[in-house]
Amino acid sequence: MSATLHTYDFKLPDMSCGHCVAAITRALGEVDDQAKLDFKRDTRELQVQSDLSREDLATALTEAGYPPAA
Repeated sequence: MSATLHTYDFKLPDMSCGHCVAAITRALGEVDDQAKLDFKRDTRELQVQSDLSREDLATALTEAGYPPAA
């Protein structure tokens, strides 16, 4: 039985460069190495497809230094 895949959108005000994208990719990869990430740097948005909860992903983003906007 496979896990349910969810799609979440995050607004990341502190994401501004390629280093940010790499750090976020690394942080989310540590909690879900199968997550699919779609970065929109110009609008500072990230779409994540994962079987984890939104809260788990938001915690990983915050711990990496990129807290999602409310």
